[in-house]
Amino acid sequence: MEDIYQDQQALQSELLPGETLLWSGKPSRRVIFHKEDAAAIPFSLMFGAFAIFWELGVTGGLGWRSNSGHLDWFMALWGIPFVVVGQYLIWGRFFYAAWKKGRILYGLTQKRLLILDTVWKRSLQSTYIDQIPVIDKSVRADGIGTLRFGHLPLQTGRRGMSGFDSLNTYGVPVFVDIENAEAVYAQVAELREKAKAGSRDPEAGH
Repeated sequence: MEDIYQDQQALQSELLPGETLLWSGKPSRRVIFHKEDAAAIPFSLMFGAFAIFWELGVTGGLGWRSNSGHLDWFMALWGIPFVVVGQYLIWGRFFYAAWKKGRILYGLTQKRLLILDTVWKRSLQSTYIDQIPVIDKSVRADGIGTLRFGHLPLQTGRRGMSGFDSLNTYGVPVFVDIENAEAVYAQVAELREKAKAGSRDPEAGH
């Protein structure tokens, strides 16, 4: 409860006059696979396996020998970064994602969506609800889901989020891996409809 209170306090400091925090949350730190992982996981396994195979080969672990019969230190050292990258792609990225998720907060007011990022420095991404062009949702059976509030840049195609970094949203406001995603979606959709109706009502500004 103390963590929830601290998160809400952090978001409260970002509110505009007259704004009320209606909902707050953060990404689930569990290991959650996305559709992009269908390609990312096989690639990471092949990359990591080849890097280890190469390193074992050049260090003599597979019985390989250079023409001189001595260890080729250049080739051995050259392969180490690839082994490290391969291990990151296979399992390290999940630890990094969990650490990163613990430093991201999401908020919803009657006016805006808030994404507070304190991963490396404190930064706020905010979007007015009446300016959201579209809401895309993807919800799992356990209620954890991702809500994307806008269109992806054309150069990203339909990849959405990279399978190697689910928090890379290409600048589009996204609530990634939140609990009770369906309820949050309904809340945002309702506020968006009210905002649209208000903008169509000529008396709304009076």
